[in-house]
Amino acid sequence: MITTLTSSPCRRLAALLVSGAVLTAGCSADSPGNILDKARSKGTLRVALTEANPPWNFLEDNKPVGYDVDVAHELAKRLGIDKVEFIGSDFGSFIGGVQANRFDIVISGQTITSERKKQVDFSRPYEVNGVSVFVDKGNTSLTGLSSLRGKRIAVTEGTTQAEYARTKIPGAQIKTYKNATLALTDVARGRADAALVSKFQGAYLADKNNLSVNAAGALLETEVNGMSFRKGQKDFKQKVDKALNDMIDDGTLSAISSRWLGGLDMAEELRNLPAHQAG
Repeated sequence: MITTLTSSPCRRLAALLVSGAVLTAGCSADSPGNILDKARSKGTLRVALTEANPPWNFLEDNKPVGYDVDVAHELAKRLGIDKVEFIGSDFGSFIGGVQANRFDIVISGQTITSERKKQVDFSRPYEVNGVSVFVDKGNTSLTGLSSLRGKRIAVTEGTTQAEYARTKIPGAQIKTYKNATLALTDVARGRADAALVSKFQGAYLADKNNLSVNAAGALLETEVNGMSFRKGQKDFKQKVDKALNDMIDDGTLSAISSRWLGGLDMAEELRNLPAHQAG
């Protein structure tokens, strides 16, 4: 019998070794700390944000600015990464972009939810937000949740506000937009009855764009926001969380929030979170 090379013990051993190397490489690609190692090696942290949600993040002279942007720069510095590359995206694309490795981390006010946590991992909270109902200034009939039944509700697509409108407002005609500016503009122009928007963001946008809208009634809910990244990155999460904790403790986050949020101390807001939300 003639034994071929492919069936020889040496060839089988080589094949196993090669296969093992491939498997090892495959595991390494998703190993804990991989995001951080690659970012440090390249000297760049790729950060996704909407670039259209002031005062959190927006474009000024074609450059990203805002609370999220300052936090991202400070985070990169504390992680030992030289610079930040900001990548414009939207709430409907954040999770898919994280999973497809189009960016390393999302720093754009994503609310931490159980459904999202099935798909991505989150840092500890880095901001707290409240959702308000914004209506035209001349509209006195819409004052809260109960009065929104069957109304045209403007929301930013992919946000928790959009899900809230679909599940909590009976008969609502949901109108989705790429960003809150467009949603509020349609309310001001009478093309929507109300918009569900962050209390900080809505007030900022109304003032900046001279929109005749204001917040009506009490806050609908309070949202706790985190930074999201690919699942399984335990070392990355630990170092991001430590950096955020240090920013809270040493006053850095207080200074950033005071600059962008009308004097609000976000560090204090985070310290006051219930224990089950603060982790």
